[in-house]
This record gives sequence, C-alpha cells and structure tokens, in this order.
Amino acid sequence: LLDRFMATYEVVERHNVRVRAPAEITLTAAYEQNMLGSPVIRAIFKARELALGSTPDERARPRALLPQMLALGWGVLTEVPGREIVMGAVTKPWDANPRFRAIDPERFAAFDEPDYVKIVWSLRADAVGAHESIFRTETRAVATDDFARLTFRRYWAFVWPGVALIRRASLGPLKADAERRARTSPAVPVTAPR
Repeated sequence: LLDRFMATYEVVERHNVRVRAPAEITLTAAYEQNMLGSPVIRAIFKARELALGSTPDERARPRALLPQMLALGWGVLTEVPGREIVMGAVTKPWDANPRFRAIDPERFAAFDEPDYVKIVWSLRADAVGAHESIFRTETRAVATDDFARLTFRRYWAFVWPGVALIRRASLGPLKADAERRARTSPAVPVTAPR
C-alpha cells in the first residue's frame, strides 16, 4: 500500500517481528501501543529535544499510538481493516518543534510544495496460519526539493540511530502485548509454545 503514496523514496526504515497471535490482534496491539511508556524511547525524544533546542510539548495527548499520531497532525492515507494502515504527513523535521500536516490521500503522492519532506509509514500484520502473524512497520521519506533534500540528509544522519532504536525497542513490548491479548481472548485459541 505504501507504493500508492510513495513508490520512490530517499530514506526507508523497515522492521518486523513474528508474533504468536492472529493478525487482527497483533494490529490492534500496534494501534494501541504506548510508545512513550518505554524509558528508552522517552530518552531518545528527550535527547532530540535537547540537541535541537525544542520547547517541550506539555499538551495532553492520547497514549495509544494511532490516536496520538492523529493528534500530532498525521493523516490516514489508506487502511485495510485488521491488516494494514498507512499514515502520512508533510513536515520540516529539522525544525526544533516540527509540525506535521496531513494531506488528502488523493493529493499526497503529487504534493511538491518546496522545503518539505513527505513521510509515510505503515503498520501491517500478515497472517502466518490462524494463530500467528508477522508484524511489519515501514517508514519512507522523500524531500520535495534540493534545499529540503540537503537539509533532511544532514538531519537524518543525526537522528537515524535514534529512529532505528525506537523501532526496535517497540517490537518486544508489542509482541508481548499481542501474545498476552491472544492468550486471554476467549474467541481465539492459541497454540502451545514450540
């Protein structure tokens, strides 16, 4: 689904984990994940804040990932319920306090306003049998012009290690939560560990 909105890109980050839970349960756990519940992830955001001189954002936000991203300005570009969601926004990520702006899905691929970076990311769960799935997340980004490209490359070189660590740090808790949900869901039988 990402290709519909960004077939060519300058940056890509992909991660996955096998989960002993049906795809629907895994994806629900991903939607509801509290990323800021992780001390590692909070520390990475704090380090970015200090390095770029950001003003702390003290506004109350939802804890669950999907509502939180919507509150920050991201938009849903497309969704296959129980299988995959694609989110997107345009931003100037190098700003100390970047703002994310959702673009209408029909206009997102063609958006070319100067000095921006277009970012898309997906949460996806692929069924591997009735009671297992592979959770996948992918992020892609592309600059809209040469100035944004140069600025983004410098910014990305600085933040990429933290971004990759955030993605990896989120997979273990997501897997544990989805598997816990599968074990306690009366409608979904779970096979014994191998």
